[in-house]
Amino acid sequence: MKKFAILSLVLLFTCTGCATQGDLSRVEGHLAVKLVILQKDLSKLQEDSGINSKFIKSARKSQADAGANIIDLRSSIQKLRGATERLEGKIANLESKKKSENLNNSLIDIFKRLAYLESYLGPDIEKSKKENGEKELSPPIKNGGATSGEKIYSSAYSVFKNGKYTLAKEEFQKFLKSFPNTEYSDNAQFWIGECDYFEGRYEEAIVEYEGVIQNYPKGNKVPNAFLKQALSFLKLGDKSSAKLLLQRVIKDYPNTTPARIARKKLIDIK
Repeated sequence: MKKFAILSLVLLFTCTGCATQGDLSRVEGHLAVKLVILQKDLSKLQEDSGINSKFIKSARKSQADAGANIIDLRSSIQKLRGATERLEGKIANLESKKKSENLNNSLIDIFKRLAYLESYLGPDIEKSKKENGEKELSPPIKNGGATSGEKIYSSAYSVFKNGKYTLAKEEFQKFLKSFPNTEYSDNAQFWIGECDYFEGRYEEAIVEYEGVIQNYPKGNKVPNAFLKQALSFLKLGDKSSAKLLLQRVIKDYPNTTPARIARKKLIDIK
């Protein structure tokens, strides 16, 4: 509007022919001032425009960086999810493996107990107990209570029945050290051999069974000791020694459960 007014004034003076030289000078000076002001305004606009341009560029760059960060963040989240899933899979496998190991251990213990029943007690368990003279887990009470030896033997035998053969062997050895010549001593010596047998230490088992034969020749565990020596030799692959011992059981103890088992074993290894 100001520009329009100034131009109108100039035209007015020109057209009317009434404008003096002084008037023209004043108009020119006024126009010069306005031009300077306009130039400053233009510079300011250009400067503001430059600032705005820089701001816009900066904003766009920040937006682009933020977008890149979001992409990186999403990628990291996906990688983390993948690692988490793999970790969960490993944990599941470990738990499954642990359960499998526990199951295998239980099965091994069951197989050991079945092997014990098959190789020692034979098909007629009650008759075998009577013939072999196996002592009860709760020994007879003497003088108002069980003796310390009977308690130690009962405790060791309970450990043996639970399949803890290494510990049971130690307990029977402690019993024999303190009570080498009691009615339970030959049994304890035999169970030491059994502990070695069920742990797969067949050579040691043969030696321990020999301890029954040599130290307690009149004990009721001698036939079983010969039989288990034969079975130990079979485990070691020595069929000749096994046959000799089985034949001795049949010959020397013909009407016992060990003899019946020996006959079956001889048929199996022929």
